[in-house]
Amino acid sequence: MKKTTESDSNYDDLEGMSTSDLLKNINREDKTVAHSIEKQIPQIEELVNAIVPKMKNGGRLFYIGAGTSGRLGIVDASECPPTFGVNHGLVIGLIAGGDKAMRKAVEFAEDNSNLGWEDLQFYNINTNDVVVGIAASGTTPYVVGSLDICQQENILTACVVCNTNSPLSKVADIPIEVVVGPEFVTGSTRMKSGTAQKLVLNMISTSVMIQLGKVKGNKMVDMQLSNNKLVDRGTKMIMKELEVDYNTANKLLEKYGSVRNAVDNYNG
Repeated sequence: MKKTTESDSNYDDLEGMSTSDLLKNINREDKTVAHSIEKQIPQIEELVNAIVPKMKNGGRLFYIGAGTSGRLGIVDASECPPTFGVNHGLVIGLIAGGDKAMRKAVEFAEDNSNLGWEDLQFYNINTNDVVVGIAASGTTPYVVGSLDICQQENILTACVVCNTNSPLSKVADIPIEVVVGPEFVTGSTRMKSGTAQKLVLNMISTSVMIQLGKVKGNKMVDMQLSNNKLVDRGTKMIMKELEVDYNTANKLLEKYGSVRNAVDNYNG
């Protein structure tokens, strides 16, 4: 399999470039990412439309990856509870090597093709769930192995990869192949590939949560009030929705604990 992610950069003699040229050329490459994702919107749509009914039936969304890809999945999963007020077990991110791999690479963890399935079994994975494998190369054994077994167990699978016709795509019911081309630094898939994966995961989780009713209008009405900034934001949402002053809105938020509850229970 020829890997676009490993092809030579469009640039050379990087060490001879000025800081300005380095930044402009990296930015030039980054601008192409969204256009590459646009071509995959039908596949992303298919995945979102598959996740929503499963979640309504008690299912969960799993992201599974190694290295940068695994970290991106965990970041997206960890943002869902504070942003949308859902429990921590609804969207779950798994990384080869476990949580310690978030900060420091765990040698050879991604090369174990059985470890991913073992990690999923810890959560009692079942046919209500959806598993999304994330791997820029599409060849990571940890991810490929886990999706392969998921398919055998009739668990819906998808993937976010940056090469076409990869082993991972072959074990994904819904393959999302965002081909961003050569990296600025050859093979450094934390760059454009990582950006593409991050954007796609944002699209998936945000669209799913909106369709589950976790957004009203364009506001995060179920967000967790975990700091002063978010309390202030919630207060202003209530002010606008109910046409009350800041103090009244703030008291309502304190009483009911969320923007949604405050608006739904306000009697005027």
